[in-house]
Amino acid sequence: MSKCKAWIHAFRLRTLPLALSNIFLGSFLAASDGGFRLKIFILATLTTLFLQILSNLANDLGDSISGADNEERVGPQRAVQSGLISKKEMIRMVIVFVLLSLASGIYLLWEGMQLLSFTQAIVMLGIGILAIGAAINYTVGKNPYGYTGFGDLFVFLFFGLVGVLGTYFVHTGSLNWMLFLPAIAIGFLSVGVLNLNNLRDIENDTKTGKHTLVVKMGSAIAKWYHLFLLGGTMVIAFLYSYLNWNSVFQLLFILSFPFLIRNIQIVFKNQNPRDLDPELKKLALTTLLFSLTFGLGLLF
Repeated sequence: MSKCKAWIHAFRLRTLPLALSNIFLGSFLAASDGGFRLKIFILATLTTLFLQILSNLANDLGDSISGADNEERVGPQRAVQSGLISKKEMIRMVIVFVLLSLASGIYLLWEGMQLLSFTQAIVMLGIGILAIGAAINYTVGKNPYGYTGFGDLFVFLFFGLVGVLGTYFVHTGSLNWMLFLPAIAIGFLSVGVLNLNNLRDIENDTKTGKHTLVVKMGSAIAKWYHLFLLGGTMVIAFLYSYLNWNSVFQLLFILSFPFLIRNIQIVFKNQNPRDLDPELKKLALTTLLFSLTFGLGLLF
């Protein structure tokens, strides 16, 4: 594999649809309230892509250092562990994406200053810096939170609440409590992807001391947890539509439900964790489908 292909592989492009889901939904919600701004949407999308790639690179580096990446690991080949990219090269690229995330995020806030106060912009900048730190500290550092069972919480916060509410806020300069429902829904689906990933890796994570929430509670309970996350998303979607009913088009999100139900069935029937690997991409794409159909339904 060439160095260029190795880097593209390390970026793990298949994770990007999941990262974009919260930006798209936050923007759709803003558009439904007449607050959509194209430049904000483009900058928010770029910032999210940079953060997701940063997280993927840091995860590759951290799992290689800790030993979680080894010959028994399931899933795509990791760049550092395989020797395609050196640790020094990976550290340099992590720094590059930290700088790209900062630059894009600051430009985003600069554009948002039309509707935000200075204090609000500083708070948003602080949240952005925390997002960068969270992307790195998932598997890198002395106490990576991904190894102690807190990955689910951070994914819920940053891929759900911060992603959806933050995007809406930068578009409109305002928030309302009802927005927490779709933000929670996307957060649940994002955690569902992580839970599926950890179910797949439970055997290797147990051996290498990576104490994910799945390792802590066991695969049997993790399957019910998966049902809670995906089932909860469907309930929340209906609840939001009921409380904010305008037209039947709001139920477009139902198009994603057969894929969510199928994913739950596969998880409960699964006996070999390695067989769950193909379902990761499918659930990520289903999350994007949910975001798009939910958001489009609000515009009719």
